[in-house]
Amino acid sequence: MSKTKTAKKPVARKATKTTKAATKKTGPAKKAKRDQRKGDAPRSQLDLEETKRLEAARAKKANAKASANGKAKKLSAIDAAAKVLADAKGPMNTKEMIDAMAAKKLWKSPGGKTPHATLYSAILREINTKGKDARFKKTERGKFAANG
Repeated sequence: MSKTKTAKKPVARKATKTTKAATKKTGPAKKAKRDQRKGDAPRSQLDLEETKRLEAARAKKANAKASANGKAKKLSAIDAAAKVLADAKGPMNTKEMIDAMAAKKLWKSPGGKTPHATLYSAILREINTKGKDARFKKTERGKFAANG
C-alpha cells in the first residue's frame, strides 16, 4: 500500500471588515478628513488654537445665558462649607457643616448617604494640594476652621 497525498481544495473565506480595511489604501488627505469626521484631535497647531478659541467662546456664551436667566450658579458642597465656616464662631466637623448648609439653604445633598464623608475628603484634598493657600485649616481630629 502506498500513501498518496491528495490536494485539498482551498477554502474561500468571506471578507471581513478588518481584511477590507487592511487592503484599502488611503492617502494622507483622505485619512485627515476621516479623522476629522471621527472627532479626533486636530492635526496642526493652528487647528488646536482654533479649537481652544471656540471652546472658550462656547463656555462664555453658556455663562451669559445662565446669568441672563437670573439663575445664580449653584454652590458646590466645599464652597458652601467655606461660607459656613467663615460665618461660624469656632471649628466644626463635617456633619455640623452639612446641617448648617442645609439650614442656610446654601447646599442640599442630592441624595447621597454620606455627604459628610465626601465633604471631609474634599476639604482634606484642598488642604493637601493648596497648603497655606487653602480655605480651610484642620484644628483637631475631625474639626476644621476657616483659614484666614
